Amino acid sequence: MIPAVSIDFASLNFGTIVPMLVAIVGALVILCIDLVNKKLDKSLYVMLTVLFLIVDFGTLMGYSGEVRGMFDLMVVDGISILSQCVIVIASIMFALLYMTKQRFHETQYPEYFALYLFMIAGFQFMVSSDSLILIFVGLETASMALYTMIAMHNRNNAIEAAIKYFTMGALAAGFFAFGSLIFYALTGTVELGKISEVLVASNFENYPLILVGVVFILGALAFKLSLVPFHTWVPDVYEGSTAVLAGFMSIVPKMAGFVVALRFFEIFVAANNAWVTAILYGAVVLTMTVPNLIALLQTDINRMLAYSSISNAGFAMSAVLIGTTQATSALFLYWILFLVTNLGGFAMLWLNRNKDYHTFKSDHSLEKYAGLVKTSPFTASIMGLFLLSLAGIPPFALFWGKMYLLGAAVNSGMFVLAIIIAINSAIAAFYYLRPIVYMFLKDADHEVKYMVNATTISKSVVGFCAIVTIISIFMIEPLLSIISYFVQISGF
Repeated sequence: MIPAVSIDFASLNFGTIVPMLVAIVGALVILCIDLVNKKLDKSLYVMLTVLFLIVDFGTLMGYSGEVRGMFDLMVVDGISILSQCVIVIASIMFALLYMTKQRFHETQYPEYFALYLFMIAGFQFMVSSDSLILIFVGLETASMALYTMIAMHNRNNAIEAAIKYFTMGALAAGFFAFGSLIFYALTGTVELGKISEVLVASNFENYPLILVGVVFILGALAFKLSLVPFHTWVPDVYEGSTAVLAGFMSIVPKMAGFVVALRFFEIFVAANNAWVTAILYGAVVLTMTVPNLIALLQTDINRMLAYSSISNAGFAMSAVLIGTTQATSALFLYWILFLVTNLGGFAMLWLNRNKDYHTFKSDHSLEKYAGLVKTSPFTASIMGLFLLSLAGIPPFALFWGKMYLLGAAVNSGMFVLAIIIAINSAIAAFYYLRPIVYMFLKDADHEVKYMVNATTISKSVVGFCAIVTIISIFMIEPLLSIISYFVQISGF
């Protein structure tokens, strides 16, 4: 007989999984309420979602326990807490955008908001573990929920988008599982910290097999981060989704992916591993450049922002390649500022969606916004503000993120990478300015009602983003101090 093993509950450090449990319990509560009464307004489910996410955020801020917990599967260090805060705050703001005047098909189902919370819990598990198994579980939990949410949009291209996303996601899951298998075979463990110790101690023995494992893991992460050449699903999926969900996908899943990439590639970047660094370098440069060039040809703002988000993922991923403490801080600063700006941009597309879209080539074609300054000067000004910030025009928000990222590259001696970042920023400025030209310099030959879906709450979200975008210059230093504190206590 196998002797019974007693486990001290306190030793489990149960607090490490409380934030995820809050999101999961919230999803189950929404489903149970629907079982009791199926005639409740969608606003209730939106507010319940926001309420549980606020509680989730509170548990994160109040956590003061040990770094490891739950049989050492959970790692709640500074990076974990910081990234979870970004994920939860972004999710709250995107959830509030569902408080619109029009009733969209998918938001009439409580299951939509339950899936939303399950997805967030999956992302939280991804950033709070260095176990490849738990990262995989979190990745698949979040992905499965997201596939379904896209398909619930009830349009033909939404079903197509969900199928494309699912197909590519299944391939990425296989890549991640096979890569994890290789590293387990080589090291006898699935914990990234122990994998690093074994590989360094053996001086990277069986190097060809290690490279194969790296390629498989990179392929899986590249799908989630939409790195070239695993980016092909992005424009079609974004176009088939609502603007809110497209904006969400451009920010939140990538935050989780960056943290996993940060933990995984630190093994090789810290050891100055030439081949892995070269592979990562190529992926970063291609991801910054190729989508930028394709975005120049787009006539739909939604697709343009989709390619833009791919390129911005390349910018942020360069911080992982640089591998210094300053670069890690730059990654979080860049993505937080991108969160505010991109949220504002997609929110404007969402609130301006109306039933007149069928008269244009697409929902958000450039022609639709021609002459906007004459019919709605305020709307044109706010959209122009977010586009200028995305272009990196000083003194708006994303300019400071790009400058700090450039500084990290220069300080680490990677001058060529810094030049590539600067050139791609200049290219991006061109296609961000095109919609502004249409809004302010072209005449409209149609009548379209703008901001028809806006409510006080959704306008408040847009207003908050606009204010932060404008006054970001005064927020950079305190924000950097907070980010640097969490990065340094994590040892990155």
